[in-house]
Amino acid sequence: MQVNGKVRLPEGKKISVNIGVDFDAHSVWMGAFKLTTPAYMNRGEFGAEVGAPRLLKLFEKYNIKTTWCIPGHTVDTFTERCKEVVSKGHEVAHHGYAHENVSELSLEEEEKVMKLGLEALERIGVKPRGYRSPAWDYSPNTLSLIEKYGFDYDSSLMANDLHPYRPCAIEVNQKKANEYSEPSKVTEFPVSWYLDDFPTQELVLGSGGGLTSADVFFDRCKATFDYAIENEEEPSFILTVHPQTIGRAHMIPKLEELIQYMEERGAWFASLSEMYDAYYEQ
Repeated sequence: MQVNGKVRLPEGKKISVNIGVDFDAHSVWMGAFKLTTPAYMNRGEFGAEVGAPRLLKLFEKYNIKTTWCIPGHTVDTFTERCKEVVSKGHEVAHHGYAHENVSELSLEEEEKVMKLGLEALERIGVKPRGYRSPAWDYSPNTLSLIEKYGFDYDSSLMANDLHPYRPCAIEVNQKKANEYSEPSKVTEFPVSWYLDDFPTQELVLGSGGGLTSADVFFDRCKATFDYAIENEEEPSFILTVHPQTIGRAHMIPKLEELIQYMEERGAWFASLSEMYDAYYEQ
């Protein structure tokens, strides 16, 4: 099964914190929800033209380096904004091409999407060290493709919540125990729907979600953060935000409050590559 690790912290710090910005723009509506009307495209455009600049300004204020997980479609549609992310010194990770759910794809289709995403990122001068699957799902082939294309880390899975690990492929059996492969050489920085702004905040008609109080999300973040530093040794906190969601006028001040709170309590804000470089196993 998985091999667990930790992120070595700088002196005086109590926890490593990554703010992962899933810069989906149009693609989340196209790929995840199959919604392509002008209204949904405009919501994606808000993320690129309003939300992303607000985030970049906030991160610059606190001198925070983050990891932007950018689909190739966003690179090709909002090229200058993606170049701005890079110019500000933020890391960029692979996030599919048009936010495809890879669990629905054949090996050939999934590899084509992998290549399309890499080609788009190359056009803005990025060779990504990390991968995050759109919709946080895997096919039986995803882990082997991540290994094949030489990624150092992935950030899509949920077998831990406060520590990185090396995942295993799982053969699912209905009549006997599931079987695990040997641990991957890829390091997993686990995500959580609980630490993702989209489910509680973003209205998707017919889904029953979204439009809850911002406090629901940020109180949960603080509670998880507090538990980590009070109960875990060298914990890691992986936050996921979306420019079209967190970039709203009522959300940005709350994110700033959270950054201040974590900073005061000993957070080391780092990109996932920086955390990978500090990863170790005992």
